[in-house]
Amino acid sequence: MTSLDKPTATDHDSEQTEAEDAQGARAAKAVTEAALFEAFGGLRGMVETVLPGLLFVTIFTINKDLHISAIAALAVSLLLVAVRLIRRDTVKHAFSGVFGVAFGVVFAMMTGNAKDFYLPGMIYTLGLALAYIVTTLAGVPLIGLILGPIFKENLSWRTRNPGRKKAYAKASWAWGLILLAKCAILFPLYWWADTTQLGWVLVALKIPPFLLAVYLTWVFLAKAPPPIDVFAEMEAQEKAEKERKAAARREA
Repeated sequence: MTSLDKPTATDHDSEQTEAEDAQGARAAKAVTEAALFEAFGGLRGMVETVLPGLLFVTIFTINKDLHISAIAALAVSLLLVAVRLIRRDTVKHAFSGVFGVAFGVVFAMMTGNAKDFYLPGMIYTLGLALAYIVTTLAGVPLIGLILGPIFKENLSWRTRNPGRKKAYAKASWAWGLILLAKCAILFPLYWWADTTQLGWVLVALKIPPFLLAVYLTWVFLAKAPPPIDVFAEMEAQEKAEKERKAAARREA
């Protein structure tokens, strides 16, 4: 092997840097995946979101009985919460499902129209879509407010991490437009379709738009700068302050 064939120290350093960068990128993606899983509930959260509505439309399709369908949907929502409480799991996703189903049940019972079981959830989806868009236009994208505490960065991305703020803005636009597209399908069906048609379309549209929005969020954040861990910074400041006070006492 000639001297030209031998790897130089510069080549070795370059390869090591590339390997470290690749490892850092994989770690950042893993952290992003874990944060999204925690924020949106993962597979179990999706099941808890879909199951009550699926049960309602299935029973109503069979017997056209609003009361039985509504009670069954509410009962399964409460059961999902009870299971989480027994297992001491996070209950926020299950509780949100219970409240959504309860509002739908009350609304449908009051009007006597089975389609109104779905109306509160549809209005919530529209409101959420507008919230994503309005907060992004205001410079405080909603997805950043949701994920900031999970990434331990709080609101540091607003002023200290412009690349991350841009990623949150893109993700919030994605969520807002996807949810608006979903509403553009559901609201005309609320007026023109019957209860079973609306119910089955709504069940079919529960997961795919959600997965698309989560995937796009992952893509944008995986390419963004890493979050600034403000909790670690605060702990470091507290430690430094304690050391400074200890040093001052020793000098005194």
